[in-house]
Amino acid sequence: MQAYNERFFRWVNELSIDHDGLNPVFIGLAEYTVLLVAIVFLVMWFLNRSRRNRVMMISAGLTFLLAEILGKVAGFFYSNQQPFAEMSHVNLLIHKEVNNSFPSDHTIFIFSICLIFWLFHKRHIYWLFIATAVGFSRIWVGVHYPFDVLSGAVIAFLTAVAVAHLPLFQRCVGAILSCYVWLEKKCVGKRTK
Repeated sequence: MQAYNERFFRWVNELSIDHDGLNPVFIGLAEYTVLLVAIVFLVMWFLNRSRRNRVMMISAGLTFLLAEILGKVAGFFYSNQQPFAEMSHVNLLIHKEVNNSFPSDHTIFIFSICLIFWLFHKRHIYWLFIATAVGFSRIWVGVHYPFDVLSGAVIAFLTAVAVAHLPLFQRCVGAILSCYVWLEKKCVGKRTK
């Protein structure tokens, strides 16, 4: 398995040498898309006060929290360092501390948010393209193996489906929204529509 992981990593990472004109795009995706999506998340929270939007946003946050916990548990049982720490001649395009790279936290975050957005708005398939591009970019810039990214995406996918469809999680989202609405009404006087 690790041989395939390394071979696919090499193939993608060497594209950053052969097509170095694309490096700024992939560096941007790898480094800044998570921040951009977090900003979009906050803007959507405050600009669209509908109940459906708030449920979607809380579902996305809960999905990320649960997926990140599952990712940390998975990382406890299976651990590997980043490719640049384990392999020679890696084209490392961004600075990254050496630690356990399994699963990819960036991938868990971006897939958690984007999958929930897509599950709530199936026509907005661009969220899946954004998440996939970020995952791919983490390999391109040399900081994750493909298995790290794929595992992060699978963890986020399973968690997103559970949060969006299982009654236990739907009740949890409803309870969080009710608490928020109560606090908002007490503190600001506004209410979710």
